[in-house]
Amino acid sequence: MPSIPSLETQGRKLVFVVTEDWFFASHFLPMVRAARELGLAVTVVTRVRAHREVIETLGAKVVPLDIERRSLNPITMGDASGQLAAILKAEKADLVHCIALKGILLGGFAATLAGVGRRVYALTGLGFIGARTDTVGRLSQRAIRLLMRGLQTGRTRYVFENTDDPKLLGLDPMDARVTILGGAGVDPEALKPEPLPAQPPLKVAVVARMLWSKGIDVAVEAVRMARAKGMPIELSLYGAPDPSNPKAIPESTLKAWSAEPGIAWHGATRDIAGVWREHHAACLPSRGGEGLPRTLLEAAACGRAIVTTAVPGCRTLVRDGIEGLLVPPGDAASLSEALVALSQEPHRVARMGEAARARVLGGFTERDVMDSVKELYRSMLAS
Repeated sequence: MPSIPSLETQGRKLVFVVTEDWFFASHFLPMVRAARELGLAVTVVTRVRAHREVIETLGAKVVPLDIERRSLNPITMGDASGQLAAILKAEKADLVHCIALKGILLGGFAATLAGVGRRVYALTGLGFIGARTDTVGRLSQRAIRLLMRGLQTGRTRYVFENTDDPKLLGLDPMDARVTILGGAGVDPEALKPEPLPAQPPLKVAVVARMLWSKGIDVAVEAVRMARAKGMPIELSLYGAPDPSNPKAIPESTLKAWSAEPGIAWHGATRDIAGVWREHHAACLPSRGGEGLPRTLLEAAACGRAIVTTAVPGCRTLVRDGIEGLLVPPGDAASLSEALVALSQEPHRVARMGEAARARVLGGFTERDVMDSVKELYRSMLAS
């Protein structure tokens, strides 16, 4: 429940650093609400595109900082850090909350320049770097670990969305400096279960950015294999390619898939409730690098069974055989078998959907996230 602001928090200044306003608007507005309930003044420093108004509606100030998310050019990063340090000084920041890897590297260095010691580093998954298991991936993860250690102070705290990611940074998930959140949280009143469509066919949807790292191609191949056996399964893809991500799937490829029987690419959608009203199960065959995918939380809140991979983040929410089914990443045959099994057991699909809804209500709501964030901010500003 909302709390009365304390002397430690009333009127203090919190500055969020995040590379994209759309990412902040889709995942982190509950954190703004939490900060405002504490009486904190909030500023969001980000690249402004089309989501400024929705952020400002919550009482936050938005300050533009134009930097390309996929670029790690040291010169560009250095210039942006200098600009950001000036912003932090001008805003008289008491606490800096840096979101995602780029925001942490940029904001951590700027906070050092500006002399701001209270910092929250929120790692929302490692993206395509975390999905790599080769030598390059391991070296990249080691480099990230060293960089983040170099940007920490005695008053730095870490936020993660699963218990695997802290270990990649050499942190114990039970460390007092670590907070594990239930992802971005969802509003269970806005996303509610509705009756399942009739079967057959089994209607499966992937709602995600159209990236190779999300395993979209694996879902397509799995459905091809199932349909080749005569199984009535249909796949809907909802999402757009992300031009700032090196793993974006070309639109031509998405259109080619959509021309195949039983597969349809619909582009991006804002009607999440409408998607799950028309489908039986959610699918996310991620290759890894997730925090805790919001798309899975949304599907679970709507009471839909989930088929996903046994990678960090996805397996945090979904327990195999309870809320859904877990399969190995990159394994189209196993995914196909899981979908076939669900297509033959409508009652099991319904039971898993009910369990998924209960799972969300047990610690993955927006209020759960807000309460954890408020406790984090309160403790940091009291020290």
